[in-house]
Amino acid sequence: MKIATPLQYADNPRSAAEEVVKLEAAGLDAVWVAEAYGFDSPTVMGYIAARTERMLIGAGILNVYSRTPALIAQTGAGLDVLSEGRALLGLGASGPQVVEGWHGKAYDKPLGRTRETVELCRRIWRREVIDHHGITDMPFPAEKGGKLGKPLKFLNRPQRPEIPLYIASLGPANVRMTAEIADGWLPHLFVPEKAKQVWGEALEEGTARRDPERGPLEISAGTLLAVGEDAAAVREHVRPLIALYIGGMGAKGKNFYNDVARAYGYEEAAEKVQDLYLAGKKREAEAAVPAEFCELVSLCGPEGYVRERIEAFREAGVTMLNVTPVGPDPAKLIEKVKGWL
Repeated sequence: MKIATPLQYADNPRSAAEEVVKLEAAGLDAVWVAEAYGFDSPTVMGYIAARTERMLIGAGILNVYSRTPALIAQTGAGLDVLSEGRALLGLGASGPQVVEGWHGKAYDKPLGRTRETVELCRRIWRREVIDHHGITDMPFPAEKGGKLGKPLKFLNRPQRPEIPLYIASLGPANVRMTAEIADGWLPHLFVPEKAKQVWGEALEEGTARRDPERGPLEISAGTLLAVGEDAAAVREHVRPLIALYIGGMGAKGKNFYNDVARAYGYEEAAEKVQDLYLAGKKREAEAAVPAEFCELVSLCGPEGYVRERIEAFREAGVTMLNVTPVGPDPAKLIEKVKGWL
């Protein structure tokens, strides 16, 4: 099992990247760089590539609406050559609030767009001449107004013939597709003890259609990490995150994270949290998040307890533990946990 961390980039990505450099020296295997509607992730990833030597550098995630499949393939290839083969590309549909509100694109065909992007990225990296007509037209056809386009292939030679593609997915159909075509899966609010009841069938069905040569599906999951006799209190810090996602990431009936919370068995709490959050009562929404939910998504407590939680994640199929270390010395904490893996 590898250990990774999400880049804490909200205030100053340069400072956050310097912290990642220290974590690499402590044994960190990978960093995931988010992109919402703030700083873009590829620019920050390029900076991290220049400042590090060994760790994997992942986009977590690039949405499949704001960039064309060809541009995503170009970005991945550029990052991979700059990092000398250390790039990971996380892809996903994001959500309608970002796609429609920030990028000004219609939130349509999320699964089809994701599947098409994966297919085209791999073909482009193999330097095939691309003549593709689906959701995306390459080249743009004359009947739609195209005039000078012609089929092209990637100009440079990529560092690797394929870059690992991870997909962020939660719904059954999306998870099924992920298990079928992706190199890795990026689930959110992952509870290892409840994962099989929520996604087990979809993962099995997708795996049955998977190309055996692609190897087993990698899974990157986890949240807060704190080790110590009083570290259980750190679980409370995950409350705002859970409340934000199950309460505020979408309207009623249109929130994938709320659906997951319900599937975990927290139906009443999920409804209450969402109602409170959408009414602007964020503190009350956070208080309504079940304590068990906070505990099971995190790794916070005495050493023996945390080691047991790590094994629960491992047994659930997690191959990359994605943690945010909390404490006075994050590098020392990463070093400690890396020794347990």
